Amino acid sequence: MESLERSSPVRTGYQVQDFTAEVSVEEYLRDCVNVAEFLECCKACPNYQMVWSCPPYDFNPEDYWRQYRRLFLFGRKIIFSEEMTSKTYTPENLQELTDTILKFEKQDMSTALFAMERQYKGSVSLCAGYCQRCSRGHCTRSEGKPCLHSDQMRYSIESLGGNVGLTITRYLHQELLWMTEGKLPEYFILVSGLLKKE
Repeated sequence: MESLERSSPVRTGYQVQDFTAEVSVEEYLRDCVNVAEFLECCKACPNYQMVWSCPPYDFNPEDYWRQYRRLFLFGRKIIFSEEMTSKTYTPENLQELTDTILKFEKQDMSTALFAMERQYKGSVSLCAGYCQRCSRGHCTRSEGKPCLHSDQMRYSIESLGGNVGLTITRYLHQELLWMTEGKLPEYFILVSGLLKKE
């Protein structure tokens, strides 16, 4: 596992630390994928049946995994400053803050993974959470129309039945933290990946 810490003028009040690992798809499927269990979790999400990157799918997720041999894991730890974690936020302010930060970091991760797709022939990236190519609530799936950006839409690990919490602890050697009412945790962790043929 590799780790790299970076800061940027764009990142106000936090810094990021990246972690990477690689595992065979065979091992990952055996130890971290449970499609039936995570499909039930997805059903409780408002994106279920509403976003093209989310279930239900017209394919078997396990078959999707098996098209590839290796999984490169990319974790990003978003570490908040003491000033940010000591504040108490209104629910609206906390939502706006986390949406802004997570959208920026997810897009930055996707950009890096799209570059890796070009480097590794036949590879495909896995996004951190649901696809955000279209604005929230504007995915054409809700209208029964095809995806407008099928060349850029990507599935997430969890939408294909992967256990992200277990992935973080087993392969990236980190722990998940959660928000409490009105408070940011010490950090968030986003996980994405790249499925490779070889």
